[in-house]
Amino acid sequence: MKQAMYALGRLKTGTMNKTEAAYDQYLAGLQHDGKILWREFEAVKLRLADNTFYTPDFAVLSADGVLEFHEVKGYWQDDARVKIKVAAARFPARFVAIKARTKKEGGGWEVEAF
Repeated sequence: MKQAMYALGRLKTGTMNKTEAAYDQYLAGLQHDGKILWREFEAVKLRLADNTFYTPDFAVLSADGVLEFHEVKGYWQDDARVKIKVAAARFPARFVAIKARTKKEGGGWEVEAF
């Protein structure tokens, strides 16, 4: 049976992993084209409950003025999916999860709205 391999520990706060850095470059292109107005990595920490917080990977201001929170994932762990669902139900913003498509799948980004 194949066992999933996960990264050892987390990166230092404010440090992007390779997938997040690639997505940041994608967002930079959207910002240059005027499709988004602003983006910031780990800019917001949301309180979900006592001693429970959620820090979205990116805060993004869309061209239509809607605040969005983008979560970039290679894979989901149960607690992360629960946190984004709770945040989406609690806060008046658009929440989306972003997953990189493989080259075999045509590349680009897969988007899941919450």
